[in-house]
Amino acid sequence: MKSKDLAARRIEQLSEQIEKHNHHYYVLDKPLISDQEYDQLFRELDSLEKKYPELRTANSPTQRVGAPPLDKFKKHSHALPMLSLANAYSSEEIEDFDLRVKKFLNMPVDQTIEYWAELKFDGLSMSLTYENGNLTVAATRGDGTVGENVTPNIKTIRSVPLRLNGEYPPLIEVRGEILISHADFRKLNDERASADEDLFANPRNAAAGSVRQLDSSITANRPLTGFWYSLGAADDVWRRSLKTQQNILEQLRRWGFKVSSTGELCKGVAQVEKFYNEIQAKRESLPFDIDGIVVKVNSVRLQDELGFVARAPRSMIAYKYPARQETSVVKDILVQVGRTGALTPVAILEPVNVGGVVVSRVTLHNAQEIERKDVRIGDTVVVQRAGDVIPEIVKVVQEKRKSSSVAYAFPKKCPSCGARAVIEDDEAVTRCVNTDCQAQIIETIAHFASKDAMNIDGLGFRIVENFVNRGLLKDSADLYRLQKTDLEHLEGFGEKSASNIVAAIAESKKRALSKIIFALGIRHVGETISKILANKFGDLNALANASETELLEIHEIGPEVAKSVLNWFAKEKNRSMIKKLEQAGVKPESGPKPLSQKLKGLTFVVTGTLSKLSRTQAHELIELNGGSVGNSVTKKTSFLVVGEDAGSKLDKAKSLGVAILTEEEFLKKV
Repeated sequence: MKSKDLAARRIEQLSEQIEKHNHHYYVLDKPLISDQEYDQLFRELDSLEKKYPELRTANSPTQRVGAPPLDKFKKHSHALPMLSLANAYSSEEIEDFDLRVKKFLNMPVDQTIEYWAELKFDGLSMSLTYENGNLTVAATRGDGTVGENVTPNIKTIRSVPLRLNGEYPPLIEVRGEILISHADFRKLNDERASADEDLFANPRNAAAGSVRQLDSSITANRPLTGFWYSLGAADDVWRRSLKTQQNILEQLRRWGFKVSSTGELCKGVAQVEKFYNEIQAKRESLPFDIDGIVVKVNSVRLQDELGFVARAPRSMIAYKYPARQETSVVKDILVQVGRTGALTPVAILEPVNVGGVVVSRVTLHNAQEIERKDVRIGDTVVVQRAGDVIPEIVKVVQEKRKSSSVAYAFPKKCPSCGARAVIEDDEAVTRCVNTDCQAQIIETIAHFASKDAMNIDGLGFRIVENFVNRGLLKDSADLYRLQKTDLEHLEGFGEKSASNIVAAIAESKKRALSKIIFALGIRHVGETISKILANKFGDLNALANASETELLEIHEIGPEVAKSVLNWFAKEKNRSMIKKLEQAGVKPESGPKPLSQKLKGLTFVVTGTLSKLSRTQAHELIELNGGSVGNSVTKKTSFLVVGEDAGSKLDKAKSLGVAILTEEEFLKKV
């Protein structure tokens, strides 16, 4: 047999094995092999496909890392419209739905109908079309008739089968919801915050934004998953063979889809009501956002008989929970100035209780967001919060807008110092160009004193603001010139409190170099990057004089971070402040004595929950043995150390061919 034929056979075997392991890991949460074994299979497949590119198929597991960017999404017409559901908000409305079903089917009022009740996920509706078992089209709901073809993006989601298992019809359409879990959402926003990027308002927006990326490699790095619960266009013989909604879910599982395990067969509406109340009681503890349950006539035959009314099926209804949305009035829009000069608009609301939390301030992110939603002072707005995430304004209630209302004009000057406010070409944020702006100085000094930086006990934002406004501080180094006599006469201070603040400032002179670098407030330089820079240069002056080439040689340092570091140290006032810190006696603490250099030149990223070490302890072990710690997985990463619930970093490591270590393997290495 020719080598190419052997390669084709092996590629087919590897593809089947990898998809099987993807299914067990991402759908069933029951991995069959170690990550290292999986990685070996993936690398072998990738190597064969590179050698014989003509043998690579569109649905190869190696294609999950993303395809070349699109110019725009193509339209896709659904073979069967993706209809919306009618809504019920009370037990009386559910009883009315039950009566309507019986009336249409000419059933006695006292007859019991069997319903299937399941979670109503709050995600992005999606349709998947499979031809001869292969995924050919993934499309958004759109207007219900025409959606957007987002196939390259959906193929990057490892819980979505690229090929169906077992027997299947020539053509089948599967429908469900794309989501991001609360835990993954928090991680995603943490990563965006450390990169100085805008935060997503809620998991649904994050999922929708991730799916609608023209560059699918961005989607591949987002922690998306999906739950699948119904059929669209389907072969009639196959559909009739699936006699109940339960049967449909069982078949979806057999084909390899992720199906929610939270569903219940209910005999009559009393049992539906019981299921609704049980789910509502544990709604806040669910890993995903839901906004209700879906109640479906269980019999497929009766579903077909009931048909549709307007744009909704008669056989199903969404039983919604009380909204975590409320209305309030925008009393004012204030613009805050951050330490990097970013101007962030904040809507000041009439206080309103939203899902158990009183909300009186909501960020509007940037000028474009205000313009897109057309939020004005005096408007009545709908406010929502999902789970424990930040509140947002969903929309303006236009019907309640006053005739005298005028569009909000975003300031062209900094509200603090009056300097020009500009939008840089590569971002949506408006920034004050004056680095001597008092608002920026206050934010910078407050950051310098914060717990994760110099950790100056008792020196909060309001006290820093007071000191700056009184002319006691012009930069962070001035903190070390403060005397007890400067403070004890100030309102709110006495001899003891003044002594405590001065003592806390003096105690902060000894901090780790990484803490000092982080405290400087260099844009894009978070805690992890600060630690990497400290490990590389070992001295603040060495960092200050580093070249762009030296910075770019470091793992985790890209052009944007390097440019930001160079620009910060290029400013004379910043170099002057560094000298003032040295003169005041601010010196980095000596770190722990290195154990060895066996990890020198290697970069490790740690993800998931380790059983024997905390994340901090793992990082310390790496650094004490000469290695570097990274925050995200890139081609420069030497090893990814994985614990339980490893998440998207594990996916990225596999796609890039980064070596993966279990905790035990890592400990053996050090």
